[in-house]
Amino acid sequence: MLAGRRSKIRGRRMRANNPVQTAPMRRVSATFISAYALGYTGMWLALLTPVLITIAMRMRELAPQHPAEALAQVLAIGAAFALIGNPLFGHLSDRTHSRWGMRRPWMVGGMICGSAGLAIIASASHVWVVVLGWCLAQLAFNAVLASMVAVLPDQVPPEQRGLVSGVLAVCMPIGQALGVVLVRYVSTSTWTAYMLPACLGTAAVLIFACVLPDRRQQPDAGPPASIPDLLRAYWVSPRSHPDFAWAWSSRLALVMASAFLTTYMPFYLSDELGCAPADVPALVSQAVVVQASMTVAFSLLCGKLSDALGRRKPFVLAGSVCYALGLWAIATADSYGVFMVGVAIVGAGHGAYFGTDLALATEILRNRRRHSGSDLGVLNITNALPQVIAPPLGTLSLSLTGGDFGWLYIVAAGWALVSALALLQLKSVR
Repeated sequence: MLAGRRSKIRGRRMRANNPVQTAPMRRVSATFISAYALGYTGMWLALLTPVLITIAMRMRELAPQHPAEALAQVLAIGAAFALIGNPLFGHLSDRTHSRWGMRRPWMVGGMICGSAGLAIIASASHVWVVVLGWCLAQLAFNAVLASMVAVLPDQVPPEQRGLVSGVLAVCMPIGQALGVVLVRYVSTSTWTAYMLPACLGTAAVLIFACVLPDRRQQPDAGPPASIPDLLRAYWVSPRSHPDFAWAWSSRLALVMASAFLTTYMPFYLSDELGCAPADVPALVSQAVVVQASMTVAFSLLCGKLSDALGRRKPFVLAGSVCYALGLWAIATADSYGVFMVGVAIVGAGHGAYFGTDLALATEILRNRRRHSGSDLGVLNITNALPQVIAPPLGTLSLSLTGGDFGWLYIVAAGWALVSALALLQLKSVR
């Protein structure tokens, strides 16, 4: 009887110290990985299609005298809301008590609200209405992103995280490519150009939400979130967790480089390479498809190899350097063919970096079971902060160089090299 009482006491202590109800982590199935990839692709399809092409199209309609400046303002303001939303919703998903789980409510609700924001943009008659709709969309889709990324440490064992990280890295370029291809065929209808990606993305996330064996918290697990508690969700101490800080800095620098490429690609093709404006959507589509193809190949290859070798750092480092080389090729391009070679190199670097970056990040979290959503939300700030910084820096670069997009992409290549330098400082991961 005494042994039984001691066992019960130990059980209570373990539950008190670990309020999240969890089962032993098992290898995930191909069905789970496929559904995860489908939902993640759908989220990027809905979020990135406006960034790549449809908001630029709206700015040409609503602000024909200065479309590039209007685009920069809209993207920067929206990205500020993404900065707020990702750590916040990641933290809230860590603390969610729901019969539907911790992550699922934020996925489904975020896609519905994000689609509503895109509907506002599609029907806007003024630039400020586009800003309003994009801010709502950024908040909502970043709630989806924060909860979906947290599924990786929630559900996937360490020995599969390189593979799944590689699969997830494929999802962004596939979402990009699918978005620009869809817009290419429905560009005559503004409403369809926005709502078709939104509806397809929402359907994909709903499928994953149905498959996900989501974690659940006990109703009495921890105190309710307070204002100071929410504010702490935006900070991971660099002194206490230096490797997290270096990984964060590396990711920020590489996404900065990517932001320059994607934001200004339509204007680069028309203003620098002299492509006809009517041909730009098709040319952007071809470039994105080439980049996506290279990213798919190198993401899957590098993710799988990183699992087999038990090493993440060399692949992420090689990706940064390759990205810089591709941007240099783009900066010096004198034809669309050379530009496409640069895009292909960028795609290879993107795949090598992001195919292993997320797996690397899960190895330097503060506490996988308690703070994964919050920590990865802080990491995901790097997806949004460049959207705030890159547009004004891009505008400044263009004004200083008389509209020379070549110099703009040389600056972008420099950011990719900064990313590689930051990775060299990592100590706790190989």
